[in-house]
Amino acid sequence: MAVIEARGLGKSYKGKVAVNGLSFDVRPGTVTGFLGPNGSGKSTTMRLMLGLDRGHGTCTFDGRPFIEYRNPMREVGALLEAKPFHPTRTARNHLRMLATANDIPEGRVDEVLAIVGLSDVAGKAPSTFSLGMGQRLGLAAALLGNPHTLILDEPANGLDPQGIRWMRDLLKALASEGRSVFVSSHLLSEMALMADELVVIGRGRMIANGPVSDFTSRAAGNHVVVRTPQAHDLAALIGQRLAGVGSVQATEPGVVQVTGLDASAIGDLAFENQIRLHELSTHTASLEEAFLQITGGSEEYQAQRPPTGFQPPAPQQQPGYGQQPGYGQQPGYGQPPAGYGQPGYQQPPGGWAPPPTQQAPHQPQQPGTNQQFGGQA
Repeated sequence: MAVIEARGLGKSYKGKVAVNGLSFDVRPGTVTGFLGPNGSGKSTTMRLMLGLDRGHGTCTFDGRPFIEYRNPMREVGALLEAKPFHPTRTARNHLRMLATANDIPEGRVDEVLAIVGLSDVAGKAPSTFSLGMGQRLGLAAALLGNPHTLILDEPANGLDPQGIRWMRDLLKALASEGRSVFVSSHLLSEMALMADELVVIGRGRMIANGPVSDFTSRAAGNHVVVRTPQAHDLAALIGQRLAGVGSVQATEPGVVQVTGLDASAIGDLAFENQIRLHELSTHTASLEEAFLQITGGSEEYQAQRPPTGFQPPAPQQQPGYGQQPGYGQQPGYGQPPAGYGQPGYQQPPGGWAPPPTQQAPHQPQQPGTNQQFGGQA
């Protein structure tokens, strides 16, 4: 089992700082999520970790830099790009080439193709693959040497919902075997289900580093909801207990929202003062809510919101087929005779009835035509 130790990673492009003094650890047996807005320096950081970019600082895997390993794919598996493949070489031959260069048994090739679900297309060129299939082949290459460490940049990009869930289960299973898994993603709902710890950066600087629970607990949206018929009395007691540290406010009749006290403390306070509770629930901010709050000021590319009151123009309606006034009707069609229903009107023998609907001449159906939809059968 190996730990990743990054210390003082830094990089500038043409005088602009992309990564600024990042230091963090990735422990064995955990999935560590790497989060940040677009342009925050995530991909550059990963390249610095692997020695693919020149910059400042160091990164070691089990005490050694990546470039010092003789067969690096047997120590660290990396996926940084979706399709870094030869345009004519088949998927299997692509992996065979990597296996030979890293002294990996050839039998491992078919093993990883089966793991990622590409056995049926192993003989096809990756240039014909979709983005999701290319991601699977890239992951197969990362797993080829059965490494103790994985560094993956947006591995779920292009995967369908089933593929995303498969990816989540696979990475958690690999971490449970004692491997170190470092993965970046913009799918925050997925990261909340998968990651044990987080490294969050913005504009190349560290924003947060630690367990997911610690990160979400920092969000301003965390509060306790209390529903009681004695809301006014309880709010007064909570306000005294808070003494200005936290807040209590009524959100609707009989409901108060509290920050600064947890649910157990509020429940004890209500019990001690014989206040009946109908609801006592804790609202914890989601990872998405916490991420947007904490990184809101570090976005490099901020789109403008529509002006207040903006409404898109209503689409212009075209007169529908068969909806023109009088369509399919003769002048006076369906109108009763003059004076019908008035005093003195003499009804014709048999009574008045509108003429039968005139049908269009029958058109013979062409062979192979689907009559319901007007297309070919």
